[in-house]
Amino acid sequence: DASPSAPEQRYLFDISSLSETEEVTGAELRVLRALPENRSLVLSPEGTFHHLLLSTCPSLGGEEPRLLDSRAADSLDAGSSRWEVFDVWEALRDRRERSSSGKLLCFQLKIVSDQSGRLLPPRQLGFSKPRPQPHERALLVAFSRTQRKENLFKEIRDKIKALGTPPFLEPPDPGQEANPKRRKRRTTIAARSGGRGHGKKAKTRCSRKPLHVNFKELGWDDWIIAPLDYEAYHCEGVCDFPLRSHLEPTNHAIIQTLMNSMDPESTPPSCCVPSKLSPISILYIDSGNNVVYKQYEDMVVETCGCR
Repeated sequence: DASPSAPEQRYLFDISSLSETEEVTGAELRVLRALPENRSLVLSPEGTFHHLLLSTCPSLGGEEPRLLDSRAADSLDAGSSRWEVFDVWEALRDRRERSSSGKLLCFQLKIVSDQSGRLLPPRQLGFSKPRPQPHERALLVAFSRTQRKENLFKEIRDKIKALGTPPFLEPPDPGQEANPKRRKRRTTIAARSGGRGHGKKAKTRCSRKPLHVNFKELGWDDWIIAPLDYEAYHCEGVCDFPLRSHLEPTNHAIIQTLMNSMDPESTPPSCCVPSKLSPISILYIDSGNNVVYKQYEDMVVETCGCR
């Protein structure tokens, strides 16, 4: 609610981006509670001890609000801003089961004085200040489990459509210098990631090499919250005869390498590629403007091999 004196606050979320094929195992509402701007209210006859009551919003069909979570709080116990976390799994589960109820989920927060039993304005107690920054907005965090591998490229494509921006997976046009600083950074990353060099470096055997990925330098920091960077590694080097056992070559790679050693012109060498990869978890804002935390497989190279 816009009014600082409103007796409640409401939070509305679009849950249409939650896949029906995913099993949602939990959900939390996280609301930032800043230090109260009006300290006189804290020292008022209402006292400093109060109760936070979170419930569903009343529906147009006459459905009464349903209490989801509650807790006691003291206005003087916080020396700094903090996140209040409420369990809203029951409301999210019921909404998903009743598909006819729409894709919007609404919560309302009320604060009751322990001393007088009166409703206190959430805004004056530090909840949801006017015009909050993106990192200060209330969050609906859903925990899900899926049997399929998540595809990061799909999220990137959906985000492009939602933002209406040109695909940032394509290489920049050499004739356009819209952001020369960012292009320079990308060139630095490409140079740092390796590639086929000359001389001694080109003769190094297949092994894992550093590859530092910085989402901010890619221009993705406007929707990826964390991590902003990570070590992905990459595989580089030659697969020459005889192949080492630690490279775990396939039978086909062994035969191909043998043929290459006999006649390099007729048979190319086997390739140095990742043989084992591990996942990372990413917290991001999806195309529906929801904060999502997902684990993506095959994001970090653990070992390299010849294939």
